Amino acid sequence: MTQLTLSEFSKSRSQSEAARLLGVSAPAINKALAAGRIILITEMPDGTFQAKEMREFPSTKKPQAA
Repeated sequence: MTQLTLSEFSKSRSQSEAARLLGVSAPAINKALAAGRIILITEMPDGTFQAKEMREFPSTKKPQAA
């Protein structure tokens, strides 16, 4: 199975094609790229694609004490 970042995946295709293959809209791809989200795309053995996002845990930052 091949794994690429969303950035690499969308550079090897158009953002519209990447969106179609992942089942999302082209603006969603653009927004995720602009936000710098870490999304890994895996090509499955049947030729479909699966996307998973890597996030920090916990994803919300605690307010710092003054």
